[in-house]
Amino acid sequence: MDSLLSILSDKNFDEPPEISSIKKYVQDEFQTDVGVQVRDRDIVVMVPNAALAGTLRMRGPEIKRRCQLDKRLTFRIGK
Repeated sequence: MDSLLSILSDKNFDEPPEISSIKKYVQDEFQTDVGVQVRDRDIVVMVPNAALAGTLRMRGPEIKRRCQLDKRLTFRIGK
């Protein structure tokens, strides 16, 4: 039987590049931390308030271009 260490040592715990690029974009532009979840068909960005969600929604095409995303962006209020 494999030990827990041998199982976990083969696992990649790095976050996907989409997550880090979205977090960096929001931090650089708005000085706010957000949560990001990558799913099969979309990327969910959890933001702390509706004002930021609305602003990010309007900047959706720019975010997709700058962060080189091909999935749909969804914004959720409440971190």
